[in-house]
Amino acid sequence: MNRDLTTGNPRKILWAFCLPMFGSIVFQQLYNIADSLVAGKCIGENALAAVGNSYNVTLVFIAFAFGCNIGCSVIVSQLFGAKDYGTLKSAVYTSLIASGILCGILMLAGMLSCDTLLGLMNTQPKIMADSSLYLRIYIWGLPFLFFYNIATGIFSALGDSRTPFIFLVISSCANILMDILFVKCFSMEVAGVAWATFICQGVSCVLSMAFLLKRLSRLKTEYRIAIFSLPLLRRILVIAIPSILQQSFISVGNILIQGCINNFGVSVAAGYSAAVKLNNLVITSFTTLGNGISNFTAQNLGAQKYKRIREGFWAGLKLVWCLCVPFCIAYIFLGKYLLLLFMNQNSVTALTTGRQFLWILSPFYFVIAAKLVADGILRGTSAMRQFMAATFTDLILRVALALALSAWTGSPLGIWASWPAGWLIGVGLSLFFCHRQYDKIAAPKGGS
Repeated sequence: MNRDLTTGNPRKILWAFCLPMFGSIVFQQLYNIADSLVAGKCIGENALAAVGNSYNVTLVFIAFAFGCNIGCSVIVSQLFGAKDYGTLKSAVYTSLIASGILCGILMLAGMLSCDTLLGLMNTQPKIMADSSLYLRIYIWGLPFLFFYNIATGIFSALGDSRTPFIFLVISSCANILMDILFVKCFSMEVAGVAWATFICQGVSCVLSMAFLLKRLSRLKTEYRIAIFSLPLLRRILVIAIPSILQQSFISVGNILIQGCINNFGVSVAAGYSAAVKLNNLVITSFTTLGNGISNFTAQNLGAQKYKRIREGFWAGLKLVWCLCVPFCIAYIFLGKYLLLLFMNQNSVTALTTGRQFLWILSPFYFVIAAKLVADGILRGTSAMRQFMAATFTDLILRVALALALSAWTGSPLGIWASWPAGWLIGVGLSLFFCHRQYDKIAAPKGGS
C-alpha cells in the first residue's frame, strides 16, 4: 500500500514506515551472515575467511546497486509528494533501463578483474581458489541485486516498506535452508553457499519486480508516459552518483583495510570476517533507516512542508538511538557467543580478534547512527556535495589511520581503532551541513 509521508505525526509516521525497512535489511543481511555461518561451521576456518574475503569485493557491486536505489528513490519520493504520477512512472522506467546497462558493464568488468582484486587484498594462497569461485558466482547474480534494489527503493518512495520486508523474510529463510542443503547434503562447499544466494536473490527480485509493475499500473495518468527521459536521468544521477561514489570509496577503503588484515594471517582474517558481518548488520540497518528518512524528507520537500523535515530528523534520531541500545549490549556482553555461530571454540585467535573488534566499535554506534540520520536529510534535500564532503572525510581518515596504526603497532587493534576516529569527525560535519541545509530550504519560504 502506498503511504503519504507528508501528513500525520512525523514520529509515528517514521516509526511505522522505517521499522519494516529495518526488518528488511536485517533479513537481507542474513544472506551474507548465513553464507559465513554455514561456511565457518560446516566447512571450516579457511572457508569462512574465503567468503569474508570475497565479501569486500561484493560491496563494490552493492555500492552501485545502492546508488541506483537512492537516486531513483529520492526523485520518485519528490514526485510522489508533488502528486506528479506521470513523471514518476517515467523516472522509474528510466532508472530500470539505466541500471540494466550499468549492471551489464559491471558484470563484464567484474569477471575480467576478479582475481586481480583478490590479489590486491593480499589474499592468502590457501583461500584464493574458494574466494575467486564465490565471487564469480556472485557476479552472475548482479542483475538480481540491481533490479531488486531498484524495486525496493521505489516501494519505499511510495511509502510502502512492508512489501519488500515480506519478500526478504521468505527469501532469507530459504537461503539459510539452501545453504545447509547444498553444503551438507550435496557437499558443494563454498560453491553451494554462493549458488544458494544466487537462487534466492533471483526469486526475490522477480517477485519484487512483478509486484512493482502492478503497483505502478494503479497510479492513473492522463497522458502518454516517456519510457526514457534524459532530463529525469540527470536528476537521478545528481543523487545516484554521489551515493555510488560514497559506497564505492567505502568499499575500496574496506579492500585496503582487508589487505592489512590479511597480513596478520588466516585466523585473524576469519575472526574479522565474522565480526564485520555483525558490525555491517548494524551499519547497513542504520543506513537503510537513513534512506527511509531521505524518503520522508523528499516527499515533504516535494509537498513544500519544510517544518516536518526538522521534526523528521529528531524522530529519526530517537528511532536509531533506541535500536543502538540492544546492539551495544549484545555485542559487548554476548559477542563471544554470537561469534561462535560462525566458528568453533578451538578457533582461539579468530575468536579473540572478533571480540576485540566488537568491543572497540559497538560503543560508538550512537555516533555513526546520528551521522546516518543527518545524511538522510542531506540526500532527501539533494544536498549531495555536503553529503560527500562529510562521508569522504570519514572514509579517508579511517583508511589512513588503519594503515598507519597497524604498521606502527604491529597489531590489528590499530585498525579497529580507526573506525571510531573517522565516525567522530564525520558526524560533526554531517550535523553541521544538515543544520545549514535546513535553514537554506526553510527560512526563505517560511514552511508549513
